[in-house]
Amino acid sequence: MDVFTLIAFVSTCFLIFLKASTAIDSISPSEPLPDGKTLISNDGSFELGFFHPGSSGNRYLGIWYKNIPVRTVVWVANRVNPINDSSGMLMVTTTGDVHLRSQNKTIVWSANSTKAAQNPVLRLLNSGNLVLIDGRDGHTEAYLWQSFDYPSDTLLPGMKLGWDLRTGVNRRLSAWKNSDDPSPGEFTWEIEQQGNPEWVLRKGSKKYYRCGPWNGIRFSGSRLSPDNPVYSNEFVSNEEEVYYMFSLKNKSLLSRIVLNQTDYTKQRYIWRGETGTWKLWTYVPSNDFEKYGLCGAYGNGDSTQLPACQCLKGFKPKSPNEWNSGDWSQGCVRNKPLNCQAGDGFIQFGRLKLPDATHSWVNKNMSLKECRDKCFKDCSCMAYTSLDIRGRGSGCAIWFGDLVDIIQSQSGGQDLFIRMSASELGYGKKQVVIIVISVMLTGMVFIGLLCYIWIKKLRKQRGGENKGMELPIFDLTTIVKATDNFSSNNMLGQGGFGPVYKGTLAEGQEIAVKRLSESSRQGIVEFKNEVILIAKLQHRNLVKLLGCCIQGDEKMLIYEYMPNKSLDYFIFDQTKKALIDWQRRMHVIGGIARGLLYLH
Repeated sequence: MDVFTLIAFVSTCFLIFLKASTAIDSISPSEPLPDGKTLISNDGSFELGFFHPGSSGNRYLGIWYKNIPVRTVVWVANRVNPINDSSGMLMVTTTGDVHLRSQNKTIVWSANSTKAAQNPVLRLLNSGNLVLIDGRDGHTEAYLWQSFDYPSDTLLPGMKLGWDLRTGVNRRLSAWKNSDDPSPGEFTWEIEQQGNPEWVLRKGSKKYYRCGPWNGIRFSGSRLSPDNPVYSNEFVSNEEEVYYMFSLKNKSLLSRIVLNQTDYTKQRYIWRGETGTWKLWTYVPSNDFEKYGLCGAYGNGDSTQLPACQCLKGFKPKSPNEWNSGDWSQGCVRNKPLNCQAGDGFIQFGRLKLPDATHSWVNKNMSLKECRDKCFKDCSCMAYTSLDIRGRGSGCAIWFGDLVDIIQSQSGGQDLFIRMSASELGYGKKQVVIIVISVMLTGMVFIGLLCYIWIKKLRKQRGGENKGMELPIFDLTTIVKATDNFSSNNMLGQGGFGPVYKGTLAEGQEIAVKRLSESSRQGIVEFKNEVILIAKLQHRNLVKLLGCCIQGDEKMLIYEYMPNKSLDYFIFDQTKKALIDWQRRMHVIGGIARGLLYLH
């Protein structure tokens, strides 16, 4: 390499370095940003500049991902007022306002500072948030204005959807009209301020989908487990703010939520670096049966049933003809009218997406019993439940008026106690009660004697069957209640010796119940020997046996419940297997090996 070639090479490298080093993340009053120039966040994640969407010739100021090949715009400033040429200029005034001007100096978009700034600076942060700060203020998070308060169609990690009650700012999303026009469409996503806040999707002014109120763990209408490996949800409701926000568990991932005006869905995407594309992770509504109010008042939407709309127990279709023809919008009415003065009661319904909370009331300090008492004394109260289901539950949420948009959940939901007529609960009139009590008193001694003899004999029989067992013995009644009478909704799988069910004990502990099939030829002696053997195998890499149940023809093993399911749930799923890196796989393999070594 001659001297001139070497000089040319060094000069080129210097120019490249100089160009890279001139990338800026902020502007001040003396440094406007013209069309053709951009701001780049400090870590290179986001870029702000002028762009034209799709085939449109209009120019917009926006923010997009910098470090991926597919330009994905996440925020637009002048959504309703585009510039028709490349004369756009973004500037900061000396008083701290932000102006976007066109060629004739017309202001096409502006943002006003909340207070005067001595040294105003507009900066693009690594989060994708465009903020206005005072350069002389030592508090870098004391924003005078921020784009996160005025979102477009995309929610990023750390963005808040909802209300700042101190300033009155409502952070809501609205979809682009189409891929060529980022102006706000009719499809929106926002938090409704009411007794029990929840987020809703709207199509124009009409509700299109709602998530159900937050219960301390997740939204009651959510189908996804709160323990998913991608992101965590946060919902805050206090005197200062009401908002929803998500954060990524793995900071190296890219994920966003966007509104799709074409098919009216709220979609979550994850960036797949190996394919260079956005992968659709989840979306709502996922089917027509999740759309708002499909089954009408007191109708229960259940996609596993035919028809998909069913009246709740104690209710019947308001218009049978329309109901049978597939028009369920008129909902259901009570079989028997309420009579509050005579004394109504409540029926518990499980695994429900809670009703529309527009007409609701909450109290964070009440117990469930206090909540019931309050609802019972108020004849206009139609239902109640716990506000927060964590632990033993806390708080109170009650509903007034008709209960609308209830959906039966297969993997989430919450208990709801609905007011019913006393006669619907099996109560009779006073005369009937007197007759029943008289009959009961007449035969009480005889029945009590029979019960005493039967219980004594049963205890003796159980004592003989369970003699020699070295671990807890569960009562059949306890297991039946824990598994909801071995409901098919709780079935985890089917093995060679019988099905396995998920259950929840009275104290809240989750269990897995292996129910020995009646077709099995295993006798009581063989079963007890198996239990004794397994009970002695206690190792951190083996599923723990908690006890067993031997009663009549029933023989069951009670194991600890594994919430993350089996390993094949992750390694054979095209989406979830990407979440298990090789370090984690080696950790799993090591655990399996230690368990096998212990068994041998």
